Amino acid sequence: MQKSIRNLVLAALFLALGLILPFFTGQIPQIGSMLLPMHIPVLICGLICGWQYGAIVGFILPLLRYVLFGMPPIYPTGIAMSFELATYGLVVGALYAHSRWKCIFALYRSLLVAMVVGRIVWGVAEIILLGLGGQTFTWELFLSGALLTAVPGIILQLVLIPALMVALDRTGLVSFSKKTAVDAA
Repeated sequence: MQKSIRNLVLAALFLALGLILPFFTGQIPQIGSMLLPMHIPVLICGLICGWQYGAIVGFILPLLRYVLFGMPPIYPTGIAMSFELATYGLVVGALYAHSRWKCIFALYRSLLVAMVVGRIVWGVAEIILLGLGGQTFTWELFLSGALLTAVPGIILQLVLIPALMVALDRTGLVSFSKKTAVDAA
């Protein structure tokens, strides 16, 4: 019971962070789309609270942000982002929870797989949503949106999230096993 209350409170915190972080980059939309500020709290939520909370926070975040602040545009961006972020939270949380050891190697593996699967889900959602509107979603649009413009955000996530998890390990909020990456492989 106490753990579920803790996870619920932390999930609410990550949802609030996801609502607030885009304000720091939102003045220049190109920077916001490059740094992916809503992705970070969802990934951390999935890692700390579990896949269920990560998926729910990820799905709700873009929709709630649209209702409260009018951004991101709901169609197709906000809806596609809801599926993408839900996938991030679900995949990173499930993979990390089922890792044999909670180490940096498992953390990076979980993050990388979640990023790839989430971007694929985003692409599929864009294809479906734009197809319903009679528009097309090309391979070039996918590469641009999923990879090329997102490189700074991907690098930020791969640096910031493990550093934050190590810091949280020192506080006792999360724990890494004593196994090394070589032992985990």
